[in-house]
Amino acid sequence: MKHTLSVLVEDESGALSRISGLFARRGFNIESLAVGPTEQGGVSRLTMVVAGDDGALEQMSKQLQKLVNVLEVIDLSALPSVERELMLVKVKADATSRGEIFDLVKVFRAKVVDVGDSALILEVVGDPGKLVALEQLLEPFGILEIARTGKVALQRASGVNTEALKLRRSETYVPA
Repeated sequence: MKHTLSVLVEDESGALSRISGLFARRGFNIESLAVGPTEQGGVSRLTMVVAGDDGALEQMSKQLQKLVNVLEVIDLSALPSVERELMLVKVKADATSRGEIFDLVKVFRAKVVDVGDSALILEVVGDPGKLVALEQLLEPFGILEIARTGKVALQRASGVNTEALKLRRSETYVPA
């Protein structure tokens, strides 16, 4: 199972190295990592996605808590949260295919951030599923390059679990 961890750390040199080293020593692969400042001066938030069973991740969380500079560790996987990623994608776009690509841009609420003679660069923000869906639809045009941020996430202030609502809706949907 994949877990999204939110780790608050003091801004000090070596903090990220100690955290990533802890995961490496235990044989955990960090699939995604995003780091940035928080609303508090001197504190950064690391949002990381790691694969592992619940028990192993609970142990890792406890070991993270023991590290110097780590202030808080939250496993957002089991909590209602908002998750987003950013993707830049350079796609081949000649005169005949541009209209179709622009239609996809509208549907996915993406932005065209660069236009060249034979290619476009698109910016799209959303949950990881949205990014994968757009990438699959752009494949036939020819993807030249992709850059993605790691996942960033915060626990929902409302407490509403939108994933549970989606599941409930799909279970009650009866096609005509």
